[in-house]
Amino acid sequence: MRLLIFGAGGMLGHDLVNAFSDEDIFVADLPEWDITADYETLKNKISEVKPEVIINAAAFTDVEGAEEKKDICFKVNAEAVTSLSKICKELDILLVHISTEYVFDGLKQEGYNEEDVTKAINIYGQSKEQGEKNLIENGDKYYLVRSSWLFGKAPQQGKPRGLNFIEKMIELSKTQSSINVVNDQFGKPTFTKDLAHGIKELIKAKKEYGIYHIINEGSVSWHDLAKETFKLMGLEVDLKPISYKEYDSQIERPTNSVLNNNKLNKLRTWQEALAEYIKL
Repeated sequence: MRLLIFGAGGMLGHDLVNAFSDEDIFVADLPEWDITADYETLKNKISEVKPEVIINAAAFTDVEGAEEKKDICFKVNAEAVTSLSKICKELDILLVHISTEYVFDGLKQEGYNEEDVTKAINIYGQSKEQGEKNLIENGDKYYLVRSSWLFGKAPQQGKPRGLNFIEKMIELSKTQSSINVVNDQFGKPTFTKDLAHGIKELIKAKKEYGIYHIINEGSVSWHDLAKETFKLMGLEVDLKPISYKEYDSQIERPTNSVLNNNKLNKLRTWQEALAEYIKL
């Protein structure tokens, strides 16, 4: 199987490359590959590679920065998805597009199912929501994969300092005796290694085209995720729980961004995944 992986240099992209190392993979990332390039240019480059599958892990992921850079955010997360969807349909290529829990408003207490109606509440989420709509409207053979609260060993491209939440907490513990962490936002932390292998299993199983949630199991608050991290590392850190309304941000974020996996074999718990991650 020949795959073209966009965003191969990012956190998830790094683990996708590892997960598909036994396949014929072609890695694509900036500056050589730009999913926002004009249609014909992008189509011609893809045609030269002749992939059977394209995985689009490229995205504008700076939630805070999206508010000030709305145009580029929508260009990458939404407009480019239209081009990729049409090209894949024209060239008969399976498209796997990665999305996020931020397409939901966070008000559903029991968590979100694959077919629930989306309702994003900030610019980043709205751009990913529009990307999903563009995929569904213009695509043919596709898997729309949502995941959440990603952590992995490769740097997060486009994020300040490139740190995921786990690494940010570890860095803060080196310089601060007390750390404030939000305790009233909930989600499912997901190891990018597990997500990558889940995507591989989805493709190999040749499941029905559509929407899938791939996440580590078990929901948790940011506060308790930090608490478990320090426990596994044997660190004594004074964690102070705060409301998300006290957090230094002007961006509205989903309160309950739990995704439910109703279609695939469930991944291991986030605690098991985190324990492995800490040991790496």
